[in-house]
Amino acid sequence: MQEMFIHAEEVRELLGISRSKAYGIVRQLNDELKERGLITLNGKVSRKYFMEKIYGSDNAGNQ
Repeated sequence: MQEMFIHAEEVRELLGISRSKAYGIVRQLNDELKERGLITLNGKVSRKYFMEKIYGSDNAGNQ
């Protein structure tokens, strides 16, 4: 079973980007979630939200 949150290191691996860029993406997504009034965790972001923002849906990355 996949974890509910994706860590910045996994974002880095999936997208083939630098560590600092991965943390920047996680921060950006968490800022968007905070604006919606949701609780966020530093260095992690909702896996579902990440997949929706990167691939357009939560299932697109699993095909």
